[in-house]
Amino acid sequence: MATKSRQLSIKQRGLTNFEAIMWIFTRLSALAIYGLILVGLIGALIMGAREQMNFADVMRWAFMPNVYHVQSTDVPDLDLWSNPFWKLTASALLLVATAHGVHGLVVIADDYIAGERGRKFVRFLSIIMMVSVGFMGLWIIWTA
Repeated sequence: MATKSRQLSIKQRGLTNFEAIMWIFTRLSALAIYGLILVGLIGALIMGAREQMNFADVMRWAFMPNVYHVQSTDVPDLDLWSNPFWKLTASALLLVATAHGVHGLVVIADDYIAGERGRKFVRFLSIIMMVSVGFMGLWIIWTA
C-alpha cells in the first residue's frame, strides 16, 4: 500500500528556526566561495596570467585576488590587477570564507561541549574572532 505524502507548511517543517537558517547559510556560503574563486581564476586567465604566471601564482590569485600576488611574477602592467573590482572580490571572499569557517567551528564545538555556558562562551569567542579577522583582512586588502 502506497503512502500519501504529507504537505507541511514552512512553519510546521521548522525551516524558520536559527539552526535551519544556518544550515542553508553554510550551503550557500560554500557555493559563494566556489563562485568567487572561479571569478578570480577566470579573471586572471583573461588578464593574461596564462602566459605570464606559473600555475601556483594563478591559484594564489584565484584564492585571494590581491595585487601583491602579481608583483612577483612576470606581469608587466599591474593596473588591470589593482582596480576596485578585485578588492571587492577579495573582500567578499574573505568575509564569506571567514563566516563559513567560524560557523563550522561553532557547530563542531557544539558537538563536544556539554554545558550551555561553555557553548555560549565558545560562540562569543567565535564571533569576536570572526569580526577581528574580518576587520584585519579588510584593512590589509584596502590599505596595502
